[in-house]
Amino acid sequence: MSPRSFALAVLLVAIVGAPAFADARTQAKEQVEFGIAVAQRGLWKEAMYRWERAAEIDPGYAAAYNNLAVAYEHEGRFEKARKAYEKAIELDPKNSMIRQNFDLFKEINDRTKGRDDR
Repeated sequence: MSPRSFALAVLLVAIVGAPAFADARTQAKEQVEFGIAVAQRGLWKEAMYRWERAAEIDPGYAAAYNNLAVAYEHEGRFEKARKAYEKAIELDPKNSMIRQNFDLFKEINDRTKGRDDR
């Protein structure tokens, strides 16, 4: 394959792949928004399912992992919450909301662990 043909092939893949990425992010956002709506009604298991689904659809979507961490935390699944927060921070390290949520989680979780050790 000539360099020109290769460059054209790469360009075509990028053009064709862009709508798929945008579509995945749109679908993931829809799942996240639905999850928020049901969590506000106290349906945490459904919210968790929606946020897990969003992370499957778009594994690079930090908001899905942040919300999933909140749900895991709410359900007492602290190790899963920690991993979800860490993934969210890895994906969006400058997001102050995610950092604040994770810092609060660590503070409460570490304090609770300290009580359990007594």
